[in-house]
Amino acid sequence: AIFTGQVAACLMAGNAVIAKPAEQTPRIAAEAVALLHDAGIAPAALHLVQGDGKIGAALTAHPGIAGVVFTGSTEVARAINRALAAKDGPIVPLIAETGGINAMIADATALPEQVADDVITSAFRSAGQRCSALRLLFVQDDVADRMIDMIAGAARELKVGDPRDIATQIGPVIDTEAKARLDAHIAKMKTHARLRFAGEAPAHGTYVAPHIFELERADDLTEEVFGPILHVVRYDAARLDGVLQSIAGSGYGLTLGIHSRIDDTVEAATARLAVGNVYVNRNMIGAVVG
Repeated sequence: AIFTGQVAACLMAGNAVIAKPAEQTPRIAAEAVALLHDAGIAPAALHLVQGDGKIGAALTAHPGIAGVVFTGSTEVARAINRALAAKDGPIVPLIAETGGINAMIADATALPEQVADDVITSAFRSAGQRCSALRLLFVQDDVADRMIDMIAGAARELKVGDPRDIATQIGPVIDTEAKARLDAHIAKMKTHARLRFAGEAPAHGTYVAPHIFELERADDLTEEVFGPILHVVRYDAARLDGVLQSIAGSGYGLTLGIHSRIDDTVEAATARLAVGNVYVNRNMIGAVVG
């Protein structure tokens, strides 16, 4: 959807487009471009180029490129930004949608069953491989034990396996490289954080079991972990400002979740944080984009 939307927007603005999908998704990208050609987009106006990061780097450095629209990691977005800045000629605009350490705040007034349901959906749906997925959950310490236990119990019911099986709720991560990064993070967290839940996954394939870790403080999570791993931090109700400060200081602001029945809490968070989408008393994924 993002790939197609970016291509269509550029075409509607009067540009010719070179569409370069992620190296892991060549076939669906080819189908999407074929559908656009079938719908009447001239082949001269829309080209498909397949390949890895080297191909992307060559394209962004090309003098004929007048703009770049990118979805992916913050690290790669920064590399593209530097490459564009180094080019001679007119300034080339970059529109980058990156992921981040998306947070959710759940206070003592929130309904525990709803929190558990929305956390499970937000953190583990699509194996956590969504830009808007929940990475860091703040739970008020008065209710933390009960809420974390309920979330872990719900996670225990999730089935990891082949997504072609209708009973499966968590499929594989995108490739072996992603699995290796996630496995390394899990191993590190087992020595640096408190393990609250570890799921089970098939031994063969790029499956990563869902995990929940409790951290001492939010600063212990310094980068996005793009997979089915949830990090939980307790907070004192009197120190909500500190929670908001830590979220603001993370440098990310794509999505935020708030579970509270107190309007002042919701308003304080939305006023303090410059976040793209704020979800109140619901999950953080599956936004209907207007």
